[in-house]
Amino acid sequence: MQPTPAPTQPARRAAAALIAVLLAACCVCAGLFTAPAATADDWRDKEYWLADSGITKAWEVSKGAGVKVAVIDSGIDAQHPDLKGAVTGGYDASGSGQPDGQKSVGSKPEHGTLVATMLAGRGHQPASASPSPSPAATPPDGIIGVAPEAQLLSVSTWLGSPNPSGKSDQDQIPEAVRWAVDNGAKVINISLGSTTPQWPQSWDAAFLYAEQKDVVIVAAAGNRVGGNTQVGAPATIPGVLTVAGLDRKNTASVDASSQGISIGVAAPAENLVGGLPGGSYAEWAGTSGSTPIVAGVAALIRSKWPDMSAEQVINRIISTAKDAGAPGKDPLYGYGILNAEAALKADVPEVSVNPLGTIAEWIRVHRRGNAAPATPVPSATPVPSAAPTLPEATVPAAKAPSQRDSAIGAAVVIGFAVLFLAIIAAAAFQLRRAYRNPALAREDPDTGVVERVKMPRESHVTDQRPS
Repeated sequence: MQPTPAPTQPARRAAAALIAVLLAACCVCAGLFTAPAATADDWRDKEYWLADSGITKAWEVSKGAGVKVAVIDSGIDAQHPDLKGAVTGGYDASGSGQPDGQKSVGSKPEHGTLVATMLAGRGHQPASASPSPSPAATPPDGIIGVAPEAQLLSVSTWLGSPNPSGKSDQDQIPEAVRWAVDNGAKVINISLGSTTPQWPQSWDAAFLYAEQKDVVIVAAAGNRVGGNTQVGAPATIPGVLTVAGLDRKNTASVDASSQGISIGVAAPAENLVGGLPGGSYAEWAGTSGSTPIVAGVAALIRSKWPDMSAEQVINRIISTAKDAGAPGKDPLYGYGILNAEAALKADVPEVSVNPLGTIAEWIRVHRRGNAAPATPVPSATPVPSAAPTLPEATVPAAKAPSQRDSAIGAAVVIGFAVLFLAIIAAAAFQLRRAYRNPALAREDPDTGVVERVKMPRESHVTDQRPS
């Protein structure tokens, strides 16, 4: 039998690129069912999480007005009836879509629209509804998002299959993050995941940039049915709010979740509903859907308290979560189950640092070198950028010594080594002489000082102390 030939280097690279970021890791494909024949209000009634997670009570305080949320995904169909007026800008980081990021691309083109409707869907008035002086008198059909008054930025990426433009996730993800930050996003939703906890070094500077610009990043933990037995990047990046999935009994989902020490909070992940490109709807499952629920709550908080830091927003969400599983933080629920009402209404002590860590410190400890910061991405369409509030992001790292410093340091070390060896050699010589002839040294009985004694050749050693 002939041996199986080893894969070529290009094949290895292609396989690594495919494994690096898998859209399916955060979306349970088997749970996606379209049903165009159903009426929109039937889908509206299926949004159980709005009441169960305390979101309808949180709306008494905020609905997300004035907050921009970037959805880094497969693009958003802004023409969906439930997203009318919600998408205010966008960018194509894939190189294979449209400049405004609103063309559905990638292996799961419907994914971004599902996420967007759950996050900031506004529903729509049924066509049969009679005109009313009070629009609120007629409940809307369709999908109502967690933050229905927030503004969405669609940042399209091509993931999960070969990208026609040739741009990999190593290029697309940092470009997408930086564009979102530069164009005013205060919350970034990343319902994408991978099967490895490591992330490319090319992502460092972009996530650090978002951290220094005070942006909340919410990411999906991934799903076991999609190959994620453990949380994968970017949900493993310090400072990112990672979301695990729950079933209808509010317990950790077996298929539609994962586990890991980076999980911050858990939210519903099964029997979800969302909008599809073209105006229809679907049932689906996965932490891809849990993530916009939590990102929406972050938008509600940032709308209520515009000056609240990202660290405080994250702390407010995790500190008001209902503890579940093992007492305290655990790898299935993180700090607990999302409680949107408490996150918006409870008194929460302030914190000075992000309780989920900081990528700046991680880079300082683990990279030990200066990473080239990504250059700002030029906008293909004139979307106004938010005024910068912090200096340009840099990677904190120890400065490498110069060649001159290294040469001086080496010379000093060599000099000390030579001196040390000389001292050892001299001491050994003297000890050897003293051992062979003890009378070569004597101690003064009055002062205790040891003095050298010069002995004549072939003379006998006598007691030199006074009687």
